[in-house]
Amino acid sequence: MAAPAIIRASHLCKSYNSGKEHYHAIRNVDLSIFEGEFTVIMGNSGSGKSTLLYLLSGLDQASSGEVYFREQRIDRFKERELADFRTRNIGYIYQSINLVPDLSIVDNIALPGYIAGSHANKVKEKAASLMQAMGIDSLALRLPAQISGGQQQRAAIARAMINAPDVIFADEPTGSLNYDHGIAVLDLLTDMNRKGQSVVMVTHDMKAAARADRLIYIRDGKVSGELAFGKYEAQDSPEREALIFSFVAGRG
Repeated sequence: MAAPAIIRASHLCKSYNSGKEHYHAIRNVDLSIFEGEFTVIMGNSGSGKSTLLYLLSGLDQASSGEVYFREQRIDRFKERELADFRTRNIGYIYQSINLVPDLSIVDNIALPGYIAGSHANKVKEKAASLMQAMGIDSLALRLPAQISGGQQQRAAIARAMINAPDVIFADEPTGSLNYDHGIAVLDLLTDMNRKGQSVVMVTHDMKAAARADRLIYIRDGKVSGELAFGKYEAQDSPEREALIFSFVAGRG
């Protein structure tokens, strides 16, 4: 039996005005994200993949179309409702990491929990548990500038998880990391997904894309094709990377 859709977009469009030009970033996209799935969105630079991620997660408003979360239409939310929705249901991991520079690692991780109004003691306990799971518990009192990029991204993942979100969105989460740190972050996301966490990740990297259950390719703001794999079947293997390379090349 197929997993239910946790997020669904219908006739989704996003356009911008730049001087006299009208630029269409996302064009009439229909798309479902399924519960418990590791979904990867790929596309060339400027294809609209990050814009699509922002629209699906509620970080940006569509120009037209509809976005549903568990069949609740979120594109109609007012800004305050949308902010509350994101805090309670969505975790976001950025390529630029975006930790608050003058807060300790533990305070960076705990911050969304405090914003959500959770009890301080429970937030501290959850932050400690997440730091241990991410292997950064010994860095709790350090500032972001005092730890490596890979350690910072682990802290950012913990921050994204502090409110137990239904979906983790990741925008090129390994893009600013070296190879070893990037693999470690992908391993964390893969392990979280195997424990039931829904993950939606934008990437241009074939090795990162090989972690997916399903790959969606965006071209000129439209879904150009999809590729589905068996759950965990040959995940992160040369065979899967070759299949993805062939699939992407066919859409170039």
